[in-house]
Amino acid sequence: MWTPGPLEIIVILVIVLIVFGPKRLPDLGRSLGRGMREFKDSVTGKDKDELPEASHAEKPEPTTVTPEPTTVTPAREQKS
Repeated sequence: MWTPGPLEIIVILVIVLIVFGPKRLPDLGRSLGRGMREFKDSVTGKDKDELPEASHAEKPEPTTVTPEPTTVTPAREQKS
């Protein structure tokens, strides 16, 4: 069976970078990782529903921070 060498892996990664672009590449990797994790959990029989209730109670509530409003003056109204 054929196994890719270092040069072939580099060529494949360059092609993937050209096709998807640098902005979508992190999202693609994140999605791939999530899918692999879900597959592994389903194969091993681990389920999020089977977690004990105590682990949910230990997590703190997320806090939201509201940014202060900023005012923007159009370029025509600014004085030099």
